[in-house]
Amino acid sequence: MARSRSSPIDRSEGIFIVLVGLFVGSLVIAAVLAAKIITVAGIAVPAGVIGYCVTFLCTDAIGEVWGRERARNVVWSGFISLGFILLLIQLALHWPAAQFWKDQAAFERILGLTPRIILGSLIAYLVSQLFDVWCFHFWRRRTKGRFLWLRNNLSTAASQLLDSCIFISIAFWGHMPVLELILGQWTIKLGIAVLDTAALYPLVGYIRKRTSELAYS
Repeated sequence: MARSRSSPIDRSEGIFIVLVGLFVGSLVIAAVLAAKIITVAGIAVPAGVIGYCVTFLCTDAIGEVWGRERARNVVWSGFISLGFILLLIQLALHWPAAQFWKDQAAFERILGLTPRIILGSLIAYLVSQLFDVWCFHFWRRRTKGRFLWLRNNLSTAASQLLDSCIFISIAFWGHMPVLELILGQWTIKLGIAVLDTAALYPLVGYIRKRTSELAYS
């Protein structure tokens, strides 16, 4: 019996699903890790910053290959997933623990996100991700599809600044040095954006080579 071969569209969908899974996984773990403030080269940032930057790589790759509408759909699905995960975390925090389990205090210290942090995460995520998709395709039109590195860096830098301002202001205003955290987080994100660009070119090239389809719309 002859072995069936998957069509270019099937292979395209398989790669797309992997990117969506990476996007959602990075988004969720970034939201969990954001409860801890760390220092990178002496700069104070939420610990989820690296995982969160991966989400912009995924949406830029999806937008470049599959188009703006698919990238927007991924952003909305991530928003719904993030809201659902945060609700599950709150449910787990308030659910009575088994009598023999003695780690409730440690559990609350790690996952006890305050309502302000939850609200800040959701609003910052939705606004910055949708802006990133719009900005990426704005520069795509202006550059006539050229200079992927420029489009990626411009959209990521602007959207990351927007994300940092919204999240830090909502989550930490009145409790921590907001301006220091905003500038620190954005500085680290800009450094990661350079690595993001280096990864975006081979990623997009690999997807196009494997699927032999340019589904941009």
